[in-house]
Amino acid sequence: MSALDSAHALAAAVAQALYARDPAARQLGITIRHCAPGRAELAMTVADFMLNGHGTCHGGYLFTLADTAFAYACNSGNEFTVGQHASIDYLRPARAGDTLIAVAREVKRGPRSGIYDVTVLGADDEPVALFRGLSRSRPGTPVINDTAP
Repeated sequence: MSALDSAHALAAAVAQALYARDPAARQLGITIRHCAPGRAELAMTVADFMLNGHGTCHGGYLFTLADTAFAYACNSGNEFTVGQHASIDYLRPARAGDTLIAVAREVKRGPRSGIYDVTVLGADDEPVALFRGLSRSRPGTPVINDTAP
């Protein structure tokens, strides 16, 4: 197995391990579409209970989808990593029944911190929200020799 294949296999294993311990993602119906080193693509279908008083997807659910993709991308190298700061810009509404795709990518990774951008796409592949997260590495690993709290 090449180093690239090994890195992709590790990212997939980390994503599965995180998902197994992520009741919030499972409860909201968030699914993993793809994970690779420094990248993650997750999906969520907007349910009726996710709607706000305007009949559109509540921003908190959009943030949760984007934040989850951020977490999977920044942990993809099997280094225990947490969010340090995040912000989101809402661009347009999503509605009940829409399947949203959160595409996270690593912008910059240093020894202890990283920057990740997440684009939440609507069914028409147009952006619904833009998220930026700053990560911080901690001792431990999510999958192998798990010492993370």
